[in-house]
Amino acid sequence: EVRQVFVDRAAIISEIRRFLDGRGYIEVETPMMQPIAGGAMARPFLTHHNALDMDLYLRIAPELYLKRLVVGGLERVYEINRNFRNEGIDSNHNPEFTMLEFYTAYFDCADVMDTTEALLVAAAARVRADRPIAFRGREVSFKAPFARVAMVDAVLRELRAGPAALPIDSRKDIQEPRRLDQMVASAAFHRRCEQQGAFPEVYQRLSHGRRIAQLFEDFVEETLWDPTFVTDHPAEISPLAKAHPDDPATADRFELFVAGMELANGFSELNDPLEQRERFLDQLRQREKGDAEAHQMDEDYVRALGHGLPPTGGCGVGIDRLTMVLTNSPSIRDVILFPHMRPEGGRPKETDSTWTPPGPPGSRS
Repeated sequence: EVRQVFVDRAAIISEIRRFLDGRGYIEVETPMMQPIAGGAMARPFLTHHNALDMDLYLRIAPELYLKRLVVGGLERVYEINRNFRNEGIDSNHNPEFTMLEFYTAYFDCADVMDTTEALLVAAAARVRADRPIAFRGREVSFKAPFARVAMVDAVLRELRAGPAALPIDSRKDIQEPRRLDQMVASAAFHRRCEQQGAFPEVYQRLSHGRRIAQLFEDFVEETLWDPTFVTDHPAEISPLAKAHPDDPATADRFELFVAGMELANGFSELNDPLEQRERFLDQLRQREKGDAEAHQMDEDYVRALGHGLPPTGGCGVGIDRLTMVLTNSPSIRDVILFPHMRPEGGRPKETDSTWTPPGPPGSRS
């Protein structure tokens, strides 16, 4: 059974390549060691380059390099890449993981959703054919079209449901800062948090957009089982995404959720260098306030945008989580050949002081 999981994983990756190659995409490779940890909001691993005498980060995402290639004229690119995020380990997270990212010039968010949907339907058909897909004892349908819902509407629907439903009338109760302030301070909201196992005090120190994202994470995410595109994220948590044409507070962005997990993240790419620089500066202010995952300033990337990034849509898809669902593997460790785990017996022992390094290249020592 274990062997079959990795046979299926290889087939999933093969199908992804076949799908994208057939649509004119070019597979590329971008640096795994980067001077700035960019392309995502995550804590990086730090290393040191001895020859150049400079600190580098293991990449948390290839996004900013792939978009540089679109600037350079490679208008359809993808990479199946290893990323490294110095964060927790649980059944859905591993510090080293595999992700597909693809970028398409002259695509917007809607085009990317359509492509992502077709890609996942093809991958599921490759390994499951006509057999039903079951994950953690429950069937998952990869039949198109996938459901689509705005983040605010998903939050509203969930908070108004169940025995501890909140007395909120419309999406304005969530979209307007004053009304949301009143809701998160109410006794009814505290009772709902207690029922859900959430922490109401967290909301007191969050900005408006981050509150909406936290509400989604606490109350909605785990309820989304069949593939569902969640659209219209707060712009302040989407520093690399273009704002929605008729609402600057909302990003033209989606995340795809399957079996209660985020499986993909995509958006219309922000291609205005002046606005991108302002977004980075705002992220720096967040870092100064203690947000270790806020994005760093990347002047070189802003300079690349100045040369001209065409309207572009991009997406990242978690290969490990996709494999989990399609092979009915309950933990991400089950779909990684060599997952990071604590050594047997606890912490590793100190290096033996009698050990000596091997001789120079070519020697037998």
